[in-house]
Amino acid sequence: MGVSIKDIARVAEVSHSTVSRALRDSSLISEETKARVRRVAQEMGYSPSAIARGLVTRRTQTLGVVVTTIADPFVAEVVRGVEERALDEGYSIILCQSQSDPEREIAAVEILREKRVDAIIVTASRVGSLYLPLLEKLSVPIVLINNQQEGRYVHSVGTDNLQGGQLAGRYLLELGHIGLAYITGPEWAAQSRLRLEGARQALQAQGLDFETSHIVQGDGRCEGGQEAMARLLRCAAPPTAVFCYNDLTAIGAMRAVRQAGLRVPDDISIIGYDDIAYTSYVVPPLTTIKQRKYEMGFQATEMALALLDGVEAVENVLLPGELVVRESCAPPRKLQQSESSWPVS
Repeated sequence: MGVSIKDIARVAEVSHSTVSRALRDSSLISEETKARVRRVAQEMGYSPSAIARGLVTRRTQTLGVVVTTIADPFVAEVVRGVEERALDEGYSIILCQSQSDPEREIAAVEILREKRVDAIIVTASRVGSLYLPLLEKLSVPIVLINNQQEGRYVHSVGTDNLQGGQLAGRYLLELGHIGLAYITGPEWAAQSRLRLEGARQALQAQGLDFETSHIVQGDGRCEGGQEAMARLLRCAAPPTAVFCYNDLTAIGAMRAVRQAGLRVPDDISIIGYDDIAYTSYVVPPLTTIKQRKYEMGFQATEMALALLDGVEAVENVLLPGELVVRESCAPPRKLQQSESSWPVS
């Protein structure tokens, strides 16, 4: 049987309420008594019960984390940042997957609240605005990653997607590309629209714009990128460069280019978004816009802990994107007069 507060009280010759207050660093107890109680507790190998502590603090020392899927390398790095910061403060996490299903995401949030988590962190939320009435009722702090929403209980950490899109567009323009295309993310992804708008602003600054046929729907996965790229290659005037919603989309697009008998970047340049671990190992290594994934998770946890501590001046965090140049982009090759489109199998 473990050492109890009553055991410590007997050895330290104080009441058990004094021991409890001393271990909580209460101002009602003198520093001398606190030191004596802590010394006795340490010598006796006392380990406080998380349940008992929770009854006093009304906290469970747990954070709920809702992600789209742990199979996404982007998500894995964000969760690593969340978990490491949480562990530093003695918190554990409960992880749920939404599989990009709005109803499942809301259900996960409600289940986490039933488990009395102290705060909730959600990545790439599909239903951020729907949290507002729910959280007014639940009164639990929530931090959204890559989905900015306004509300009393809702805060966010994200990358400046508009700026990231501008970086991608400007880089491709500097290489000499004017026929740009964009493969979008899922229809619900607000960050996809911002990335497209950023790239469009870069084009419009040079008197250019995307052709309607050069904006193709993707789904954020390799398969969706592959299918979207195949559609782009069938255009009457295929693009010379493609900006992709994320790196998984770009990896799928690269496969479609190879299957068409073409080469990246000799025939077509491709740029991704996220800078997941795989991007250095694909052939050719992928140029991309880096998101600070670990820092986003770390900062989201910092924000959640600050909210729990009653800090009122908690501001949303918007991190800048960063262009990472590798080998998947190059100046456009000059088409021969007889060439009107790429050879597509």
